Formats: sequence, C-alpha cells, structure tokens
Amino acid sequence: MLDVGVVGVMGQAELVGFAVGVLIALVTAPVGVSGAVFLLPVQLSLLNVPSPAVTPTNLLFNVVAGPGALARHHRQGTLTGPLTRLLIAGTLPGVIVGALIRVFAVPGPTVFRVLVGLLLLPLGLWLCARTLRPVRAHNDPPSTRFITTLALAVGAVGGVYGIGGGSILGPILVGRGMPVAQVAPAALVSTFLTSVVGAATYAALSLTTSGDIAPIWSIGLTCGLGGLIGGYLGARLQPRLPDAALRLMLGLLATALASLYLLQAIH
Repeated sequence: MLDVGVVGVMGQAELVGFAVGVLIALVTAPVGVSGAVFLLPVQLSLLNVPSPAVTPTNLLFNVVAGPGALARHHRQGTLTGPLTRLLIAGTLPGVIVGALIRVFAVPGPTVFRVLVGLLLLPLGLWLCARTLRPVRAHNDPPSTRFITTLALAVGAVGGVYGIGGGSILGPILVGRGMPVAQVAPAALVSTFLTSVVGAATYAALSLTTSGDIAPIWSIGLTCGLGGLIGGYLGARLQPRLPDAALRLMLGLLATALASLYLLQAIH
C-alpha cells in the first residue's frame, strides 16, 4: 500500500529521478561534484525533459540538493576560505552570461559533449595514472588569476548547460596540485550559489521569452531531494577516505563522464 501511495504522489519519472539523485550525489559529493553533469544525460535520455528546459531543471536539482553536502561541510568547518571566494567571484557573473547565451544563441548539445569529453578524458586518465603511480614532484598551486578566470569560464558553461561546474573545476584544480579536501567544499559552495543565480536568471527570462525555458519542477525537485540525501551522506563519507582514494575517484568520474559524452556525441 505504501509503494502504491508513493507512486501515486510522485509518478514513475519522479521516483526514478529521486533514486538517480541519491546515487549520483552519494558518489560525487565527496570530490566536490554536485552530480548535475551526470544527471543531464539521464534527464535527456530517460526522463525526456525537453531542451532548453533541461538546463534550469538541472540547476534546480543543484539548488535543492546542495544544502545536504554543504550542511555536513559546515559542521566540519571547511566551507569558507580564499578558494571559495575566488570561485564565487568568477562563477556568479559567468552563469548569467551563460544563461543569456543558452536562451538567445542556443548552442547545440553535441558541441558541448564533444568539448567536455575532450577536456575531461585526458585529465581524468592523468589523475588516475598520477594517483596509481605517484611522483615526488608537485605542481605549484594555481594563481589567483588562473582560478578566477577558470571559474568565470566554468560559470558560463554552467549557465548554458545547467551543470554546477564542480565536475570541471575539481579535476583541473586537483590536477594542478590542490588537495581534494580543500577543493571539494569550495566547489560545492560555488556550484550551489551559481545554480541559485542561474535558476533565478532563467525564471526571469521565462517571463519575457517564449519556449521551454522554465524548469520541470516535479523532476527538478524530486531529483534534488534525492541529491540532498545522497550529498549529505557523501560529504559525511569524505573525511573517512584518504586523499589518494578521493583523487582516484575524481579521475574515474571525469573519465567516465568524458567517455559517456563522447559516445553520445558519436551517436
């Protein structure tokens, strides 16, 4: 009787979205990735969310799911710091620019998948190789200008395609020698605030522009609720994992995502 009631309230698509949200956030939150970048193909292929509504729906997922991991990091005292401020300074204006590009220029999803795949595949493989066969030399930490410029570009990409940006920021910053424990909470804060601003921008644009610009609220909210639970559990798991395991996980996630997007672009 309980299952029938839940299905009646949520619907099959929402139940699938909830389960996917839990699983994705549980795996991605420990390395500072919200999971929206993995949710994007699920929405397009499995849940049949139309474009461009998939972008604000993905941002809505980040808004609802984000506080789970952030609450856990707040309890651990790892949310604030110079890296967090630098990422926010770049991603917030970037996401507004990206939303405007998405609505008025409408870049094709195939181009996005190819670009992300070509960026993350060698980076993910390199992170895995470096973790499995570590070297003594360490890269110098990236400069303030590099971090801010990177965050601005990633924020724009997030505004166009509805991803928080942690899946791109994390591998690049960790690859430049920064520890996962420092990058993960900063990337999650940036993802959450960027998604709030991005979702608000799309909501404003939907009042004056025709088309599927508003989010699919039922999908975004139920996926986000799953992500809220999974993100909290994932953030709680992070301190129990050694940095090498987190680096390997991030490398594997980047490699898997790149492979998935390149295969989708081919087909």
